[in-house]
Amino acid sequence: MNKPLRIELVTETYPPDVNGVALTVQSLEQGLRNLGHRVSLVRPEHAEDSVLPNPELMLVAGAPLPRYPGLRFGMPAGRRLHARWRTERPDAVYIATEGPLGWSALGSARRLGIPVATGFHTRFDDYMGRYGAGFLSPWVFAWLRRFHNRGDATLVPTVELQEQLRGQGFKRVQRLGRAVDTCMFHPGWRDAALRSRWGVSEDDVVMISVGRLAAEKNLELTIRAFRALQAERPSSRLVFVGDGPQREALKSSVPEAIFCGVQRGESLSRHYASADLFVFSSLSETFGNVTLEAMASGLATVAFDYGATREHLVDGSHGAAVPPGDADAFVRAVARIGAHGPLFRMGAAARAAVQHLHPDEVAREFADLLGQLAQQRLAA
Repeated sequence: MNKPLRIELVTETYPPDVNGVALTVQSLEQGLRNLGHRVSLVRPEHAEDSVLPNPELMLVAGAPLPRYPGLRFGMPAGRRLHARWRTERPDAVYIATEGPLGWSALGSARRLGIPVATGFHTRFDDYMGRYGAGFLSPWVFAWLRRFHNRGDATLVPTVELQEQLRGQGFKRVQRLGRAVDTCMFHPGWRDAALRSRWGVSEDDVVMISVGRLAAEKNLELTIRAFRALQAERPSSRLVFVGDGPQREALKSSVPEAIFCGVQRGESLSRHYASADLFVFSSLSETFGNVTLEAMASGLATVAFDYGATREHLVDGSHGAAVPPGDADAFVRAVARIGAHGPLFRMGAAARAAVQHLHPDEVAREFADLLGQLAQQRLAA
């Protein structure tokens, strides 16, 4: 698609929120701008927002999701969006989230005949069971399917998820891969002073977990795996980067672990690169951006074989891709690789495997997809 497009992105979470959805939308926005497309953003307001008017930004009232402050929802804004898009009609709209703002944006786009793509980022149906409301999971899944089937395309990050959703009644599902900034996430950020503050030498193994400290991340398995590694190499250390409702419980379970809280920018880059082994025990992701970040940082990686792991991690070469749900195999892999594996060689191979995943390439694919939707609507 050579002609610059006017694209409206609608999301209920955006930096400074720290989560995969927010960072993915920001990356797409920046990539589209780099390619010369005209991009506007609709999102909930933050306390840090400037009071100066910005025609490329529409702010709505928002609030954190209950028990999940890393994600936000925006209040419905159908009338404002209808007036905005009638005045200056976008070529296409992308809706990243399925909350009240997302539903109102979808309704406005449908009424005005604007092509709209939606992003399937978060398995809210899976989260219901992990927060004691499993009886709601079928209803939540049906709600997600109804939302996405009203769009012209549902974008997912992996072929695996594309096939799964198609088999469960989702229509027009298309894969849009994920990118990673291999300059921001790079082994060169390794910091001897940071490792010293962690109390480890260059020969000790640092196992790192990056993400929300919450039930859906299956962190009890991370701790179990660390205990197995400790049995092999007692000087190993466990570092948690992130925050969430399980922080105090995790501190009680593994008091010797280092809890670094939320890290951003160059500080996050240093934390990744200063570790030796990345462990990701979650089974609730649609993708798992942190896997790409760890691989780009030059870390041997152990994760379950789905999402980003299935797309990009080669078992035995970059670490271990463990059959989903096999907790014992996961623990064995962490102990084996952490204690006896060629960590440096695996980390170097992991980085080489993701170096081609440039954000501008994903943005170009995204723009082409939206351009095709716009052309189809004009031809209809």
